[in-house]
Amino acid sequence: MNATVNPLLVPDPATDHILGPADARVTLVEYGDFECPSCAQAFPAVKIVLDQFGRQVRFVFRHFPLREVHPHAELAAEAAEAAGAQGRFWPYHDLLFTHQHRLGEAHLRDHAQQAGLDMARFENEMRDHVYLQRVQEQMQVADQLRVRATPSFYLNGAFVDVSFGLTHLQQAIESALARG
Repeated sequence: MNATVNPLLVPDPATDHILGPADARVTLVEYGDFECPSCAQAFPAVKIVLDQFGRQVRFVFRHFPLREVHPHAELAAEAAEAAGAQGRFWPYHDLLFTHQHRLGEAHLRDHAQQAGLDMARFENEMRDHVYLQRVQEQMQVADQLRVRATPSFYLNGAFVDVSFGLTHLQQAIESALARG
């Protein structure tokens, strides 16, 4: 990533969930909401893009639950963080998007079992809202970036408008790679 990237968009391995190598030529940051239908539509497209470009792309997922319209999104984000604390963020992330209509508390526990989590730890961390602050910190950064909708994508620090389709995301990655 070049030096002009907003520091808020620089991935932090201590707090971000990252797929792909640190030296990838392209960094794609998504602000997403597990209850958002558009994010669920973007989920398989992002997987295709990541498969297509392989190690040339580093992908970062950050939480931006739209609590006003998605009542389960914030708790789902907390659950994903609890899964991440056990090294299972990505499998849990995938379960949440593939079962988006099942995000109630009992469903989150079912997903945790399916992801192979230590259930006592998961349930304790969820009861105590251990990861709520991390989710809220990511929301605050999104607010600073003026994120208004989900999914919101940033490619090497630049906003990518996918409101007219996710093919624009693929084209933006191709252009970034062509520029070197």
